[in-house]
Amino acid sequence: MHELGIANSVLEAVRTEMGLHPGTYPCKVGVRIGEMAAVDPESLRFCFEAIVRETDLESLELGIEFCPRRHRCLLCGNEFVVHDYDSHCPRCATLETTCISGDELELAYLEVEEYGSSTAGKKSTQ
Repeated sequence: MHELGIANSVLEAVRTEMGLHPGTYPCKVGVRIGEMAAVDPESLRFCFEAIVRETDLESLELGIEFCPRRHRCLLCGNEFVVHDYDSHCPRCATLETTCISGDELELAYLEVEEYGSSTAGKKSTQ
């Protein structure tokens, strides 16, 4: 289960980023996962929650953005979501297409709050 390693890497990145922003604590971290990244979002969430349990980051929330596989037609420029592994352009029917998204596995954002502030003091770092 490589989701455990990914969850651990996310937490390491959060801790690194928090070192750059003293006086704040993390509220939510967001990740983008592409359809082709071979990551099960629910397994990642489970692993993340298990790792943060009973730590100083226990209240940290994980947001997951799922990114479908998208292609761009090299002939007509049409961009489309690939369904059932069919990468024919729905506009001109060519197979001359290229993948433009769906393989993402990245940190998208980190929401932090300053110590002693209310939720109105949330910041987002990207």
